[in-house]
Amino acid sequence: MTIVECPRDAWQGLRQVIPTEEKVQYLSRLISLGFRHIDAVSFVSPKHVPQMADSEAVMARLTEVKTPAGDAPEIIGIVVNAQGLERALAAPGVTTVGYPYSISAYFRRANANMSRAESRELVKKLQRDTNAAGRKLVVYISMAFGNPYDEPWGPELVEETLVWLKDLGVRTVSLADTVGTASPEEVARLYQAVKGCVAGVDVGVHLHSRPERAAEKILAAYEAGCRRFDGALTGLGGCPFAGDELVGNIPTEAVLTTLASRGVSTGIDTKSLAVACAMTEELREKYTNTAEAAKPN
Repeated sequence: MTIVECPRDAWQGLRQVIPTEEKVQYLSRLISLGFRHIDAVSFVSPKHVPQMADSEAVMARLTEVKTPAGDAPEIIGIVVNAQGLERALAAPGVTTVGYPYSISAYFRRANANMSRAESRELVKKLQRDTNAAGRKLVVYISMAFGNPYDEPWGPELVEETLVWLKDLGVRTVSLADTVGTASPEEVARLYQAVKGCVAGVDVGVHLHSRPERAAEKILAAYEAGCRRFDGALTGLGGCPFAGDELVGNIPTEAVLTTLASRGVSTGIDTKSLAVACAMTEELREKYTNTAEAAKPN
């Protein structure tokens, strides 16, 4: 079972910028509490995502954190273009590069200003360059569960994308419910429909949801065979394209408690989870309720 904690996703929409040192302290605490897979930073334009302007500085400081021998965490850095890839590969401590590949033409153009062909060429470069650098690659299939743009969609489109990624050599993929509209039944149906076409590929889910539907979606994915889940403590963050302010990241605590109800061990105990939730709430209150924006380091 792989639980990916996503503070990068949680933070990037906050209006107040969290100082570098506080980010490092937070990420360090997550590691000490037992989180071993962390979507920590992104290498994107500071103009578009000011919260991530200090990603190199964060990683430089985070590499100073001591971890038990042989137990170094996976640190994911998100990129959206070749320039971001170059930055990610140069940053110390980034073990995995993540890329959101949209199967919605409208969303791809709005989010990354790329054609399908351009995005596919980038994925090829990501696979080549990360492999050459000894790094891992995870590709997120955005709009995997449908889109609100009346564009063509179906499980066959997701399957075609998965097979293409497998043929390139990509071994970790996450199906993203970008706008959080998939029902638990739709989550299960899609996962069951596509999981068999890519044996050897670790297919996870990055779900968004209203709070009251989170546990149902997690359970639906788990029972369909999913063993890789993204989450964000307290459900902080999400997708501004959802059009519903109550749709956010699946809370990590919901993931862990739901899986625990099925007897699944995740490696994060109840006490550690409580500490992680408390420090996340503190960060949320400080940087969403403070009138004066914090200055970046």
